[in-house]
Amino acid sequence: MHVHLSTSPVGDVFSAWSSGYRENPDKDLPHFVWEDITFGNWSESRTVNLEVKIPPSVQNNGSLWADVFLVKDGASPNPHDSSFDPASVHHIRKLLTRYVPKTRVRKVKSLLSGANEKEDETEELEAEVIQSHWHQNLTLALISDPASVPTGQLPAPVAQYITLLPERDETGTKGFYKPIIFPNDFWQLRSQYIEINSTTPILPLTVNFQPMSYWKMSIFATMGANFQEAAKQPGVSSAEFDEVKRMLVETNPYFLALTAFVSILHVLFEFLAFSSDVSHWRKKQELVGVSIVTNVVVQTIILLYLIDNNEQTSWMILFGSGTGVLIEAWKITKAVDIALVRAPAGSRFPYKIQVTDKHVLSEDEKKTQEYDALAFRYVSYVAIPCLAGYTIYSLIYESHRGWYSFVISTLTSFVYMFGFAQLVPQLIINYKLKSVAHMPMKAMVYKTLSTVVDDLFAFCIKMPILHRLACFRDDVVFLVFLYQRWIYRIDPKRVNEYGQLMASDADAIAEKETKKNQ
Repeated sequence: MHVHLSTSPVGDVFSAWSSGYRENPDKDLPHFVWEDITFGNWSESRTVNLEVKIPPSVQNNGSLWADVFLVKDGASPNPHDSSFDPASVHHIRKLLTRYVPKTRVRKVKSLLSGANEKEDETEELEAEVIQSHWHQNLTLALISDPASVPTGQLPAPVAQYITLLPERDETGTKGFYKPIIFPNDFWQLRSQYIEINSTTPILPLTVNFQPMSYWKMSIFATMGANFQEAAKQPGVSSAEFDEVKRMLVETNPYFLALTAFVSILHVLFEFLAFSSDVSHWRKKQELVGVSIVTNVVVQTIILLYLIDNNEQTSWMILFGSGTGVLIEAWKITKAVDIALVRAPAGSRFPYKIQVTDKHVLSEDEKKTQEYDALAFRYVSYVAIPCLAGYTIYSLIYESHRGWYSFVISTLTSFVYMFGFAQLVPQLIINYKLKSVAHMPMKAMVYKTLSTVVDDLFAFCIKMPILHRLACFRDDVVFLVFLYQRWIYRIDPKRVNEYGQLMASDADAIAEKETKKNQ
């Protein structure tokens, strides 16, 4: 196997050699030969490490190829050599320069100084630029099993690697093909690419040779082509496919199986929790002991933060967070009616939003509002000074993409760090009411199981570090809630989770027992 690096657009790497080595424009590019390759030897493995001096044309978005010649023993791939035999040579080309969109650097700056503000904003609005990139690994796989290739049913991704010969067997029904050389770049990740420019005059290249079976080559070629086509669809990022590859490459097989199992459990418990929560609220008659508005505000802030850091967030996390915001917003409609009505004459706007209570508040609901306000007052004594201090620190010492990103990240850091701003008020309400009957028990069980699963899920799925830490913050709150669930026993005279009283049923049973004893 002869491997030549070349800038020739047609792969004629030997043309300049006939008239003198000095006229070869690729004379500084490396080439090498692997001898005595045995077809069908599955233990064969070879590696060459090179330092490639990148030509100026390639540094300016030009192309660099690897021309691979597989020849029979004793033959030469050079057409100008006396031992050259076209029937004994198989030539393929592999483009080493990958043309992909230039990596967008998330520009951050100090908001107080704003030294490069105009320059950064211009770069953020810049159109997508296609730039040549480099990957330091080239794997050449020789298909080493005598596979019977169904030439009439080959998918395009596989067919491009098969060269058919005009010869036929004695029956005339079967043809032949040249040995298959498959440049396997399926496991290459976008994050491993190096941008080629004037600052990269020399780049490393590791060339590997290994045998491979035909069915394995078919899988890699087909999946690689499907990933590339899917990444071209609007709204689809190649980062998601790279994440799948990264998990397969870098993860222990047992941990990978655990990751798949945990991901399924996460989706299942999250769906059951959402379903149970909605079912509970559809039947709820009284709004007792529930802090709604806080949940909407906090979950909306978290969702905006995840969207603002979407390059670090899996779509699974975004979907779950978005669904949670919609459900919490829907809960508000159970407490009040929101309508767009015509504004009184002389108003600045022709319409206004009208918010009215659905019903007169019961005594328990009034207590809930009172305890809710009390809980927020307790929390604000600690939360507001901490938020103010962290905001000032972040503004002075940290860099941000812009004012919007600063506000969202600051609020999210506050919410994550002080998770009780969302969860502790509910615990205080439970304590004041001495009851957890107003909580949807089934949903809370699912959420408890989901919290345990999330502890594993946090290490498996891509998400911002603050969101990962928040998974463990929830454990503490759930332990407190479980303790409340244990000490506040079920009381038939207490409003249950559906806003119903069991006292009448209890009295009826007691009356029936009394009559029976008489």
